[in-house]
This record gives sequence, C-alpha cells and structure tokens, in this order.
Amino acid sequence: MPAMQRVRVKIEGLRDAKTALRIAQMGADAIGLVFADSPRWVSPEQARQIVQALPPWVATVGVFVNADAALINRVVERTGIGCVQLHGDEPPDLLAQVACPCIKAFRVRDESWLAQVHAWMAGLGEGVAPAGILLDAYDPSARGGTGTRFNWDYVAAARAAGALKGLEPIILAGGLDASCVGGAIDLVQPWAVDVASGVEKAPGVKDLGKVEAFIRATREGKPLRSDFWL
Repeated sequence: MPAMQRVRVKIEGLRDAKTALRIAQMGADAIGLVFADSPRWVSPEQARQIVQALPPWVATVGVFVNADAALINRVVERTGIGCVQLHGDEPPDLLAQVACPCIKAFRVRDESWLAQVHAWMAGLGEGVAPAGILLDAYDPSARGGTGTRFNWDYVAAARAAGALKGLEPIILAGGLDASCVGGAIDLVQPWAVDVASGVEKAPGVKDLGKVEAFIRATREGKPLRSDFWL
C-alpha cells in the first residue's frame, strides 16, 4: 500500500537534549550524534543525555570516522546509542567487531560509486551486512555535513537497471533541504533521508522552522516504489 511507504528522516548533528526532543516531537525518526571532528561534535556525556531524553522508537545513530572498534564500543556502552554510522574509510571486517548495527556511508563522486560499494560489500564476512547504505556527496575537505549535493541521477539510473539489489535500504544525504528533498525522494526512492546543514542557522545550531519544513516536505510527493518496499 503506497500510503504506508513513508520515507524515514534522520536529523544529523544534535548537541543538546532539549532540541533533540523537540525534533523528535516534530516527527523525526532518527537523531544523529557526531563523534568525529566536526562543529557538530558531542561528548559521550552530551550524547547520553540526548539518548535518555528521547521517546521510544526514535533511533539514535552515532557517527564515527575511521575510529577503531574498541573506541566505538566504549561510546556505545557509555551512551546507549542504538546504531553506528561509519563515515570514513573503514574496512568491511570492522562491522563484525562493533557491538550494534552499522550503517556504512559512501561518498559519491562519479559513476564509479556503485563499483566501489560492491567491492566493499564483497569483503564482508559470511552473515555480516550493514544495516543500511548511506550515500553522501564527495568533498575533499570534509566527510559530511557540507551542504554539497551529488548527482542523484547516478542512483536513479542504478535503481532503474536493477543494480541496487543487495544494497537496500538506501539512505540519501548531501545537500538536502526543504526545497529539494521532495524531488530527491521522487528520483532516488531512498528508504531514508539524512540532513544536517540544510536545517541549520549555523554549523551545529538547528533551525526548528527549517526542521519542520524539511519533515513536512518528506511527507509529500509520489508513492515510493523501490524493491525494498515490496
């Protein structure tokens, strides 16, 4: 039933419990907490307070860049986050060492992105798989949160060709805001969208009006039709 196929929304880079709770009340499905070098960085203590403030069914995702499993697992245990997002050049064998589900991010630069994702997936051990594949824009100076958009046609073409089988669910990030997210959803047909700078008044400072407009925009548009929904 198309009416039930709603794209999920992750708001990235929350830094305080009050704002995170308000955004959850607006309808966000997930809150992203950044443990990498970024204006959106949070300490484990800040993250723990956010996790404890959120209601049931709102996911908490910790973002790491090239951290080892021991560090990630210490943060997971200390904060209570439910999922990890690997946003660096992490090897496939790291997934089996992390104590919670992992989303793997890939930065899309050109048409070679799909081969890179498949090559990484081929290195996974038997019975190991990421909880999702996040596609972000390539930027040589930063790992994410830059407001840069990649060519979404790359993903749409791969979906049309049936080349996304085994990679779902797809999470779309990079340069999204309320003005373009509806079109991005219609074209890419992702399971979820991820936004940071597109709902901010300054790096690390969320604009609740922009958050509300973004979430509303994800509820409009054409029915989702990706294989993941079947």
